Amino acid sequence: MGMNMTEKILAKHAGLESVRPGQLITCKLDMVLANDVTAPPSIKEFEKIGRPVFDRTKIALVPDHFTPNKDIKTAELTKTVRDFARKYDIVHYFEIGRVGIEHVILLEKGIVAPGMLTIGADSHTCTYGAVNGFSTGVGTTDLAVALATGEAWFKVPETIKVQLTGKKPGNINGKDVILTLIGMIGVDGALYKALEFAGEGVAELSMTDRFTISNMAIEAGGKNGIFPFDEKTKAYVEGRVTKAYEAVEPDVDAAYCRTVEINLSELRPVVAFPHLPGNTKRVEDIGEIRIDQVVIGSCTNGRIEDLEIAASIIKGHKIHPQVRCIVIPGSQQVYLEAMKEGLLEIFITAGAAVSTPTCGPCLGGYMGILGAGERCVSTTNRNFRGRMGHVDSEVYLAGPHVAAASAVLGKIATPEEVG
Repeated sequence: MGMNMTEKILAKHAGLESVRPGQLITCKLDMVLANDVTAPPSIKEFEKIGRPVFDRTKIALVPDHFTPNKDIKTAELTKTVRDFARKYDIVHYFEIGRVGIEHVILLEKGIVAPGMLTIGADSHTCTYGAVNGFSTGVGTTDLAVALATGEAWFKVPETIKVQLTGKKPGNINGKDVILTLIGMIGVDGALYKALEFAGEGVAELSMTDRFTISNMAIEAGGKNGIFPFDEKTKAYVEGRVTKAYEAVEPDVDAAYCRTVEINLSELRPVVAFPHLPGNTKRVEDIGEIRIDQVVIGSCTNGRIEDLEIAASIIKGHKIHPQVRCIVIPGSQQVYLEAMKEGLLEIFITAGAAVSTPTCGPCLGGYMGILGAGERCVSTTNRNFRGRMGHVDSEVYLAGPHVAAASAVLGKIATPEEVG
């Protein structure tokens, strides 16, 4: 029996000819990641081991959740990370002015690549599967051990094949695809399973679409989400990734525990209602839902393509007078490109606020916290109760098309309604 993409990467890094679902293995790691929330407790556990870091070039520390620091407590968290990075001369440490949201900048800077095995103390580390790597989130102690040894243990997951067909409509993006999938299989539909995307429809998806889809594999319970290496992937990594890499493809007789089919041609703009990402509904099927806030950004939809989509809809209009619209570029590079393209002027002229790169409101940190009874349309990845503020607030997940249209009209809407 052949292997799929996830199994091939795990087998190679375990030094084995093959692996099978359910098998427990130990793998050598290519990259270990942590942020300002997760690194400090991992550093505390790491120090108990009494060893130096395994490789200062294979660790990335990105203080992005509460930076610029919002208070003394978050400043102390960041200081812990900064001191650790300086002590061990960590190559991939990103400070204020050079920082961005971790899952944006690691791809942008070519730190992760096809065929690599990456773990991170952040659940959305699965984003890097978009470039044909295996990446997944881990806990504090696993990360601490990885910092010292460069190794981690895994149970080889079963794999669900997501077969994509058809042509992607102009008002559809990766967020609509992944929300549709989660709506189909549920938030536990891929629990500790790999999601492997395949089929002719993959070519319809931009790299930004793929980043969004892999990013939210965890919202279906997935261990990871992985895409094949094709011409778009090759074009993206060329000029970014400077080290040698080895892309993988599934064997023709690879095994899957389930196949799910999605015809892109049939997709319509969707939103995920509170309080689960799987509570997906087509916008055309819902009634009028007034909103108070829109957030455009995050590791899910904070890239230049996302901002271009939003700006194209907002241009020539004003943000609804009863709506606060907050735009957060995912990195300094995205911010700079948006400035050069005139996107920031479009947002500001329309009445939106533009923030420095940060996770901010996504996790209820700052830069857009909701009060009781308030509703927000957000391009972030989770809408659990209390995720963005008060437990009686509501978050509706959407892509940049719907978020921008909603900001203009003051209700959940599609671009066609803006005109």
